[in-house]
Amino acid sequence: MIIVTGGAGFIGANFVLEWLGNTSEPVINLDKLTYAGNLASLATLADDPRHHFVQGDIADRALVDRLLAEHQPRAIVHFAAESHVDRSIHGPEAFLQTNVMGTFQLLEAARAYAGSAQAAADFRFLHVSTDEVYGSLDATEPAFTEQHPFQPNSPYSASKAASDHLVRAWHHTYGLPVLTTNCSNNYGPLQFPEKLIPLMILNALAGRDLPVYGDGQNVRDWLYVTDHCAAIRAVLAQGVPGETYNVGGNAEMRNLDVVHTLCDLLDELRPRADGVSYRGQIRFVTDRPGHDRRYAIDARHISTTLGWTPQHTFATGLRHTVQWYLDHPEWIADVTSGAYRQWTALNYGERPDAGASA
Repeated sequence: MIIVTGGAGFIGANFVLEWLGNTSEPVINLDKLTYAGNLASLATLADDPRHHFVQGDIADRALVDRLLAEHQPRAIVHFAAESHVDRSIHGPEAFLQTNVMGTFQLLEAARAYAGSAQAAADFRFLHVSTDEVYGSLDATEPAFTEQHPFQPNSPYSASKAASDHLVRAWHHTYGLPVLTTNCSNNYGPLQFPEKLIPLMILNALAGRDLPVYGDGQNVRDWLYVTDHCAAIRAVLAQGVPGETYNVGGNAEMRNLDVVHTLCDLLDELRPRADGVSYRGQIRFVTDRPGHDRRYAIDARHISTTLGWTPQHTFATGLRHTVQWYLDHPEWIADVTSGAYRQWTALNYGERPDAGASA
């Protein structure tokens, strides 16, 4: 038995689905079901006795204590987080509450449980984090290694850096057997459409602008979500307590090139009725405040020590992703609610149905 926090979100839901597709071990799925949590992503598990969903907050110490006592898991896999940079700029407090205080409460519950007679000797706390804690790279700088200093530049990345430091401290001070992963930009099925790739797909199909921040030259390393899930399973199975593992897709791309590639795929798979390329919908918009220029992950540590490497290239992963969104209009309709449309208006100063960028 494992407990997964944030298992109704994008990466968490993919992890739960992948986990139960690869093992018979049950999952307790704890998710608050904020705007980005979606039980429809887990619809195929509705009648699966191995999946037990609990709606709740990781900061609810009494709830977490009860789940640990009742289910006696061998691990906590901690995805739950506020994760969108733009939202953190508009409202940083929620990021501090969830990412810092929520992680603190979870660590304290895990520490009490790990010291009890109920806990297995090989209990693990796996904390899933981001490459954004390392800050921004120049074009020619080497990629982030696990030894790179933390230099977070947004309220989101600062809150995740704080949570990473807490996890490290709880291992060093209290001996809690923790594992940390820092991943690059994930993409794939089930991603909430405030992030770049699903947002551009949905806007393109709706005939709306494809807004790209600044000059579109910001670089990210793209990681297909199921490759990330496989990396987390490897870290949980073989990782050394106290260690950090960077997880990347070996796929650095400029944002504008990502959007161009998406447009070309849509031109092939779902061409516009007028025969014009979706590239014609691209519009450059005012850049995000403090927008980091480049992220890049050096994933040699997890590759050499645990044998993990990504199985998808950006080309194969992106094609799978676009096709999934084309095949699941009902999921899209479910998540693009009025609240989401209001958010795009707040963040980009557009009418609520105009779309946005990430």
